[in-house]
Amino acid sequence: MITGGSRGIGAATVRLFVQAGAKVVFNYRSARKEAEQLALDCGGPEHCVAVHRELKTPAHGRELVEEAVHTFGRLDCLVANHGIWPPHDAPIESMTDAQWHQTMHVNLDSIFGIVQASVAQMKKQGRPQKNAATGFIVLISSTAGQRGEAMHSDYAASKGAIISFTKSLSSELIREGIHVNSVAPGWVDTDMSAGTLRDPDKKEKVLSNIPAGRAATAEEIAGPVLFLCSPFAGFVSGEIFNVNGGSVLVG
Repeated sequence: MITGGSRGIGAATVRLFVQAGAKVVFNYRSARKEAEQLALDCGGPEHCVAVHRELKTPAHGRELVEEAVHTFGRLDCLVANHGIWPPHDAPIESMTDAQWHQTMHVNLDSIFGIVQASVAQMKKQGRPQKNAATGFIVLISSTAGQRGEAMHSDYAASKGAIISFTKSLSSELIREGIHVNSVAPGWVDTDMSAGTLRDPDKKEKVLSNIPAGRAATAEEIAGPVLFLCSPFAGFVSGEIFNVNGGSVLVG
């Protein structure tokens, strides 16, 4: 199951997982046309199913897991990719309660419900064979969660919480065979960042802090996510996998 799968990193991850042989359920909030086309491109209902689901509460997350299990009968991998980044600068003294709570609801509260229900399902299924993983969970965090982001403290706080959540869950679940890791992108050329990366002045400022000299593609984030959900990562748990062109080292 891949959340926020209709566009950007989510869509690239959906495509890559299906190419690797997985059956995928993903949710979308508003991009119905894109979601339905993606599902068809990935083989239709036998291989890939798009679900219209808002993710703002723990209950929303649990409901999505139930739907995924109902669709394909089990859940082996969870990729929690959805999230919001309010694009306008919001100094802490003027940030509204509404913005703070909205960011936390989407970026953190719903992920709690998704992870809770996914772990319960994975434990119920058990290990498919001796020494095999019970399941894989990848939470998408951000460089902002590691070094902060001025004027976007709500977003950075939510992603910092995801990093701590990853480490806590790893310690709790690895003996059960559930591997929990996080992928931390920097700037990625997607719809969410388009407003900044299309502005020449803002783009120059962003790229000046990326040693690689460019933003990532969505596919460059999807690859590490797939790796962390594969047997090749069978001894990896609790890691924050930085995929940011080296920017986390110079911020």
